[in-house]
Amino acid sequence: MKILFITPYPAEGPSSRYRVEQYIPYLKDRNICCVVSPFISSDFYKILYKRGHYFKKIFYFVCGTIRRLRDLFLAVKSDIVFIHLEAFPLGPALFEWLLSISGKRLIYDLDDAIYMRNASSANKFLKYLKWPNKIRAIIKISKYVITCNEHLADYARKFNKNVEVIPTSLDTKKFVPIDKQSNISENITIGWIGSYTTTPYLEELKNVFLKLSMKYKFDLKIVGAAEHNIKIPGINVINLKWKLEDDVKYFQSLDIGVYPLPENEWTAGKTGFKTIQYMSVCVPCVVSSVGANKYIVKDGLNGYLVNTEEEWIDRLSSLIEDFSLRKKIGLAGRKTVEEKFSLAVNAPRFFQIIEKVHKNIY
Repeated sequence: MKILFITPYPAEGPSSRYRVEQYIPYLKDRNICCVVSPFISSDFYKILYKRGHYFKKIFYFVCGTIRRLRDLFLAVKSDIVFIHLEAFPLGPALFEWLLSISGKRLIYDLDDAIYMRNASSANKFLKYLKWPNKIRAIIKISKYVITCNEHLADYARKFNKNVEVIPTSLDTKKFVPIDKQSNISENITIGWIGSYTTTPYLEELKNVFLKLSMKYKFDLKIVGAAEHNIKIPGINVINLKWKLEDDVKYFQSLDIGVYPLPENEWTAGKTGFKTIQYMSVCVPCVVSSVGANKYIVKDGLNGYLVNTEEEWIDRLSSLIEDFSLRKKIGLAGRKTVEEKFSLAVNAPRFFQIIEKVHKNIY
């Protein structure tokens, strides 16, 4: 069997890395030939969310377009074409339509509410070149649709009956906890790990951190938003650039993880994956009671769900004060990931869908 995987991002993009790339070794072990083709190259990704660099962005965009034209020829030799999110960032689903009329069997993977018109603040003008309606078109012509949560599955089922939820998962052999000893003389590290585009969500917690700093001494580690150089008076803020090779270490270095999100249609389509990553390394997390978080977290057992500023302060205070509570919540989180969100559990389900499409069994 030969599969062409079409992704928008290279391995540096978390959705491509965890929705596609990490499954490739599992599939190759089952004698499946896999080719992964991202539209955005690694060099393009480095400047994608930075302001300016317009000539470079245009050049890389042209390169991505040429790559997609090449992919049409690669698709001819493939048994299945697996499309994660979209083949081309702008305009209608032309690439997917050409594959469909040629008789290619498509599997479509959706892990974001990209049927909404959205663009990063660094590339706002692209918002008007997006074609949100193409997502329903891709869903309609696909043989099978995979989503990351029930919210997106409900949307996909309006246009296709073959829909299955496979949550974004991780390799629990790579994401492992490290031993942390209780030591009241050392600062607690509260952390947030995200990206340029999700940094505005962190702004919600500035007042929370300020109030906590009046009572506790702690470090605030922010990874993935170094361009913003976030500073909060009275708090030692550690701003770090995100690096692929240090991804697991960032999570392991924390004592408490936070994941603030507003409640809207866009965040309802989120995977809640940051929550899962905290849990996987036994880091207790406090997260907004929004979207997938409500299905991942059992409040007070494997993490905390919060809605108000007072709840943020109360739950974080409890974890700062109590090492044994942090350990208890962290261990429960790890167990949740092993049982529901691990590669060991979900890779076989991923493979089964591919087999169904290959054998035309629906």
